[in-house]
Parts: sequence; structure tokens; C-alpha cells
Amino acid sequence: MSAFDPIRGFRKLAYNNVLANLRLHRACAMLKSGEFEAKRVSFFPSIKATLNHILTVDWFYVDALEGGTLGLRAFDIEEPYGRLDELSREQAEVDHRLATLCEALTPEAAMQVVDIQRSGRIQRERADDVLNHLFQHQTHHRGQVHAMLSGTSVAPPQLDEFIVADDARFRGGELAELGWDEAKLMR
Repeated sequence: MSAFDPIRGFRKLAYNNVLANLRLHRACAMLKSGEFEAKRVSFFPSIKATLNHILTVDWFYVDALEGGTLGLRAFDIEEPYGRLDELSREQAEVDHRLATLCEALTPEAAMQVVDIQRSGRIQRERADDVLNHLFQHQTHHRGQVHAMLSGTSVAPPQLDEFIVADDARFRGGELAELGWDEAKLMR
């Protein structure tokens, strides 16, 4: 058994994010016509609005963590994608950027200060705190989509089988689709 690696948790959360979004978007792709954009009771009024919110917030924070300059332009269009296929493609792209960032993360980089553009000011936070905030945000809103799916023709998918080794039997299809293996997920 190797020594405790505080960065390992961020990698695993990034991988979980990729896998959970893949599974959630796949379920949403099975919705009947009109269900994706239908008005629902939640923080955002539809599955479409909630998934777009996850995407734009991911753009905002991942860009800041990468040292980019996108800033508040991430929110210029509240719902940049009306079609799930386009939204899913963009979500997968930012998910992989976040996973790549976490794969390269070092303890020193995790303690670096990240500049986050806010209206009229720059928020300065440690990278590890920004990552924790982002992973919590994603989980929170994915849970809302999961709940909204309960009121559709599609059963909500299982979203928590990606972190521990014993759940390998449930994630093989997603890993194969991504070109990943258990060794990548468990390192």
C-alpha cells in the first residue's frame, strides 16, 4: 500500500464527475420529446436549464483554475445549448479538462491562489478550495437533475458507483467508452 496522497481525492472526484455526467447525459438522451425542456419544480425550471447551468459554472471555474481569462463571459448566455447532444459534447470536453488538471495537480499547485473574476472585483482562493467548491456544485445540481428525471419517462441512473473498487462491476461500460481502465480510476 502506498503513502497517503492528498491529491488522489481530487483525481477521483474529477473521474467521478466525468463518469456521472456521462451516465446522466446518456439517461437524458432517452427522454421523450419535450421532457428535456419541460418546466419542473427545482432550483432551475428544467433539466435543460440545470444542465446548462452546470456547464457554464464548470467553464467559469475550470478556466480560472487553468489561469484563463474567460471570467464572467462564461455566463453571457444563460442557456448556451438548446440541444442535449451539443450540451453533452461541451460538458464532456470541460469534464476532461478538469480531469487533466487534477491529474497534473501537485500539493504545491493545490495551495496556489486562483484569481476568480467577479463583478467589480477579483476573488482570490486556494486552488484546493476552488476544486472542493466546484465538485460540490456539480454534485448538488446533478442531484437536482436526477430528481427531475423521476418525473419523466426515464428512470434516474445510479450516479454513485465510481469511487470505490468494489463498484467496478457497475462501471465497466463507461470506462470502456472513455478508453479508461480500473488502474486509471484506482491510482
